Amino acid sequence: MPHCAYPQVGAGLNQGADSSIVLFQRQQKFHVAPRIANSCFDTDWVMDRLRIVALVGATASGKARLALEAAKEVGAEILSCDSMKVYREMDVGTAKPGPAARAAVRWHALDLVDPHERFDATSWTELALGVLRDARERRVPILVTGGTVLYLKALTEGIFEGAPRDPAVRATLKERAEKEGLQALHEELAKKDPAAAAKIHPNDYRRIERALEVHALTGKPISELQADTFGRIREGIERTTFALALRRDDLDRRIDRRIDRMIAEGWLEEARRLAARPLGISREAAQALGYAELLAHVRAGEKEPLEPIVTKIKTSTRRFARRQLNWLRHHVEGLESLDVPHGAEPCELYRDTIVRALRHSVE
Repeated sequence: MPHCAYPQVGAGLNQGADSSIVLFQRQQKFHVAPRIANSCFDTDWVMDRLRIVALVGATASGKARLALEAAKEVGAEILSCDSMKVYREMDVGTAKPGPAARAAVRWHALDLVDPHERFDATSWTELALGVLRDARERRVPILVTGGTVLYLKALTEGIFEGAPRDPAVRATLKERAEKEGLQALHEELAKKDPAAAAKIHPNDYRRIERALEVHALTGKPISELQADTFGRIREGIERTTFALALRRDDLDRRIDRRIDRMIAEGWLEEARRLAARPLGISREAAQALGYAELLAHVRAGEKEPLEPIVTKIKTSTRRFARRQLNWLRHHVEGLESLDVPHGAEPCELYRDTIVRALRHSVE
């Protein structure tokens, strides 16, 4: 299966006088022929119009509760669109639905691989298509929800296949990273592909490696190749995408409360179990929010107090939420903004909106 290179999250949101976050255009629908081939798609099936309803938004914005209540109301199933909830043994820190939520509705794309295994957008897209095929045959609505919007774009717009992986190129880059440091590779990327370098964190070896590998093999910037892939919904697909938009201060409070709750529910104990795994965890799994900090704490013998580490996780998660929203604003067309006033609960405001869209999707 061709490798999927990931578009990167952009810089933080611009600061404004108004602390509310109202980011998105009203809903649009695009029916444009695809610009690239993708072997994941069965053309005959896709051409028979596929209606996809998705609920996205920043981490801790209330997507899961809203999705669950709407799905229960209409008898829908939920397709998780989260790159970290696919990992077994990573339950608390990824905020997976608990036993009660799983008993209430059927969930898909949870607990698919072990922490040491690799999983990507191509794998998820293949699984998602199977889920959608089956659900449509049963005339059951599916709600796609989660924070990995790249997966949604891969499903509805196609996947950037790029150049195949080249072990020799990767070995050279790894050797250089060890000798020269990752900063040197990031600086080289900035010269060859400034647009990609601006979106890739200087410490993100995997994405730096992939961008330099593609440039070495194709002679073209990965940002240029990705621009030809994303942004146009495939012919035969109707995508309705709702995006929760909370005030910044409300979102920050929700993030802090969630992290405190996850620590109380055993997140540190979960990190201890992961650290003790003989096979460790993959680079992909290690990118889950907060795990790097907790794993480092465990591996250092837990000599330092936990409180400063939790504070650091809260800060990095709030920054990540800003980047998520910025990426949504710049890279996803046709979002319908579900604006949440100060102190309000998204579920109470927008359950009926999601229910109506789900009912329409199977008409």
